[in-house]
Amino acid sequence: MEHIAIMERSWDLTKKILLGDKIIESRLYEKEVPPWNLIQKEETIYFKEIGDLIKLKANVEKVVQYSNLTPLKIKKICDKYGHFCGFDNEEKQVFYEECKDKKFCILIFIKNPELVRPFEINNHEFEKESMWISVEDIKQIRCF
Repeated sequence: MEHIAIMERSWDLTKKILLGDKIIESRLYEKEVPPWNLIQKEETIYFKEIGDLIKLKANVEKVVQYSNLTPLKIKKICDKYGHFCGFDNEEKQVFYEECKDKKFCILIFIKNPELVRPFEINNHEFEKESMWISVEDIKQIRCF
């Protein structure tokens, strides 16, 4: 399976991935949604900032999932892994405030980030609010 992680442009996370400052992609949700129980070791994630082309990919090294979260548990996760998610102390606090009431957390450890020739995807069949897309093969939604 291949995945597309859509990122907030203002956080500059794709640059942090490429520089090695971000080695964990974190996703927190209110319910079990993709990539929960879907993403696996050695799969590929393509990264796309909102409104931009896909320009970067990386491989999954391992996946850690947490459920039944509370604000205290999320605080501990942020404190332990926030730096590896590419957040400085101020960004960790902002991230915590945005996510403290979520119930599910996925930490995706990534390796081997590399630039790819920029391309667009056709994501019309996916929900507009979806910030994560999983497909069998990226060619299914890649615009050539």
